[in-house]
Amino acid sequence: MPRVELFPFAEYWWFYAAFVAMVCVLLALDLGVFHRKAHDVSIKEAGIWTAVWIGLAAAFNVGLYFWLQHRLPLVERLMAIPGFDPDAAARRTAIEFLAGYVMEKALSVDNIFVFVVVLNYFAIPAKYQHRVLFFGVLGALVFRAIFIAIGALLIQYYWVVMIFGAFLVFTGIKMMTAKDTEVEPEENALIRLFKRFIPVTNEMRGQSFFTVENGKRVATPMFIALLFLEMTDIVFAVDSVPAIFGITQEPMIVFTSNIFAILGLRNLYFLLRGAIDRFHLLKYGLGIVLIFVGLKMTVLGRFFEGGHFPIEWSLAFIVAVLAISTALSLIYPPPAGKHRSLPLPLGSDLFMHKKGDGQPPAEPRGRKDDQ
Repeated sequence: MPRVELFPFAEYWWFYAAFVAMVCVLLALDLGVFHRKAHDVSIKEAGIWTAVWIGLAAAFNVGLYFWLQHRLPLVERLMAIPGFDPDAAARRTAIEFLAGYVMEKALSVDNIFVFVVVLNYFAIPAKYQHRVLFFGVLGALVFRAIFIAIGALLIQYYWVVMIFGAFLVFTGIKMMTAKDTEVEPEENALIRLFKRFIPVTNEMRGQSFFTVENGKRVATPMFIALLFLEMTDIVFAVDSVPAIFGITQEPMIVFTSNIFAILGLRNLYFLLRGAIDRFHLLKYGLGIVLIFVGLKMTVLGRFFEGGHFPIEWSLAFIVAVLAISTALSLIYPPPAGKHRSLPLPLGSDLFMHKKGDGQPPAEPRGRKDDQ
């Protein structure tokens, strides 16, 4: 049976609106209640909140499954399709959400590596890092929504699917063969351009992104760090959004799984920031997953009835590869003094100044003086 669109936007716009409203409430509670006072987030606190966000995603997925079991049999448009099985569609959708969530969560580890580099580079105090990451995630949610909307329009065309698939294969290979790179935020062209128009102070002004000096409004290092994080997330989205469309072509599932993975990104950062270099083999697992998803979009489906690679197999493969690469990273730690390389995505030259000299990244340092 040919694949049908389960959740056209015209019929489910209210679901998107309700989901966005729920996310806004969660973010408001996060910043306005639980993190109202600036403080250094401990590993224990980060672990608890990581578990909370993962639990919320799991609860949403379970709720979605049971809701679809009730909802889909009532949709005349779907039930009129010969051979349509609402229970099977509900089960497949729940597995697609889980697979997309797991893959996006794994890809976000590289975002965390950038977070560590940038926040240390600009010497952002630990007690203010949550605020920078909060607004960074807020901007990421907006940009991901835009990317997903564009992807949903393009994925309808067969040739776009082929391009996305080939792009993911190439990106996976590039990720596994990437040389060690050093990111230098203040050498970034867009940040240098920003500083031509808006002055930047060398000193922190509490948790403020902007302040007033000599009657002029100036940006603080907090805002420059936030700006760089937003730009790098746009680059990473170029990889992650097509990858999730390789798991499911339902924009609603792409959107919800992607957003849930991003929501827990801040707490995952505080949980892993001291041990991120230990996952030195994860980039190979991520590369294999991207190659697999690219092949799934272009080639693998042709060997299965209906032209669709079984989603259960996809989930099992993704989880297995990521688990093995993570376990091997812990069993075989990197040599002493060896830093994990940063697998920068395609298009990163536009946003990042980097050096591929094969040397380990420099130790965290303070801010340079403004030009």
